[in-house]
Amino acid sequence: MYVPAAFAVTDPSEVEAALASQTFGCLVTGQGEGLFATHMPFLYDAAARRLSGHMARPNPHWERAGEGEALVIFQGPHAYISPSWYPSKQEHGRVVPTWNYEAVHVYGRPSWRHERDWLVAHVSALTARHEAGRDEPWAVSDAPEGYIQGLSAGIVGMELAIARVEVKRKLSQNRSEADRRGVIAGLGANAAATDRELAAVMARDLT
Repeated sequence: MYVPAAFAVTDPSEVEAALASQTFGCLVTGQGEGLFATHMPFLYDAAARRLSGHMARPNPHWERAGEGEALVIFQGPHAYISPSWYPSKQEHGRVVPTWNYEAVHVYGRPSWRHERDWLVAHVSALTARHEAGRDEPWAVSDAPEGYIQGLSAGIVGMELAIARVEVKRKLSQNRSEADRRGVIAGLGANAAATDRELAAVMARDLT
């Protein structure tokens, strides 16, 4: 990924936070029979320095991925940036539209898991993460054991041993503070939830 210095996130604690916050990404491999991508939920294990996920067993990805390096792409909030939000537009007019966004790229070699116990434990952990905070959280153990065991036969697990991580946060850092505040105000006034989310991220970085 092209990451200019102004947009690179290199602080280890920020990189860890970016990894821990991700929930859904795209696994891309280029070995075997060529490029192939699968969108799926992920869990990050900081202690083991790995990602884990699963896909439907009929998905040919796990058979054609090959032995080479894989890439997992996580997309954060993103939005179109109008040049009309820059105060500098009134000063000199030398402004154009752009796109602000956050992205995390994770590289490593995948291994495939078929053990029933691993699959059930993985899905249980994944469910627990996303059910946390609900008044009546659902757990895998709520379903009949035979039913879960049967469904687990229909998926394949994946672990990615993380070799390197790139985090890009393009949030108008190359603009003046006045222009950045103008972008925050413009995004914050939009109806789209992702625009307002991006505005909050930009505002946090300015404080």
